[in-house]
Amino acid sequence: MEIWPAIDLRGGQCVRLQQGDYNRETVFNGDPAAVARQFVADGGEYLHLVDLDGARDGKLVNLAVVKAIVAAVKIPCELGGGIRDEADIRTLLDAGVTRVVIGTKALREPEWFRSMCRKFPRRIVLGIDARDGKVATHGWLETSDMSAVTMAQHFADEPLAALIYTDIATDGMLQGPNLAAMREMAAAVSLPVVASGGVSCAADVAELTTTGVAGCIIGRALYEHRLTLPDALAAARGSPVT
Repeated sequence: MEIWPAIDLRGGQCVRLQQGDYNRETVFNGDPAAVARQFVADGGEYLHLVDLDGARDGKLVNLAVVKAIVAAVKIPCELGGGIRDEADIRTLLDAGVTRVVIGTKALREPEWFRSMCRKFPRRIVLGIDARDGKVATHGWLETSDMSAVTMAQHFADEPLAALIYTDIATDGMLQGPNLAAMREMAAAVSLPVVASGGVSCAADVAELTTTGVAGCIIGRALYEHRLTLPDALAAARGSPVT
């Protein structure tokens, strides 16, 4: 199972939110590129980047910081947040981002999203953020009537790189992932599913390996030193958890 350490960007800094609440922010580092380099030094093989300002404002905001991160490391980086048109996708891919995560626009304009999947095969990730099983959009500020599984199945036949499934209730809370939701999603589609939200320890990573997901994103637990990246990687590879 892949481990994707998360770097959430707001105002050019590395931050974390609790349950997507912009009023519950913790700033962890003013130099996100340095954070990226440390993750690589600790064995990281992938990075998950989020432009929180972009997700809220509907446009790329932290592009300069994203470029600095991509230039600082030589591992695949994905970015989500604020990607609303083809020009944004091209800008990010040209900047060296390996794949882009799109959520809100996929729900609002499904045919446009399908066309982007086909134009950029295996470079687009469908981001589904769910609150009580329903898809949330616009930086989690709005909740739709569509179920997360239904949305995933709508796009399951497209040439997507992966599907990131975030359970908002667990995100940033360090109380464990929603294993039942992740298991349900992994069983519902043939796409690689990457779990996001709630990982607090190596045992959580080990439990996720039993759900059928292809990877998981870890944020706050790493920043608060409740879990080290080497321990997370070991658990993902099936090593006994102590």
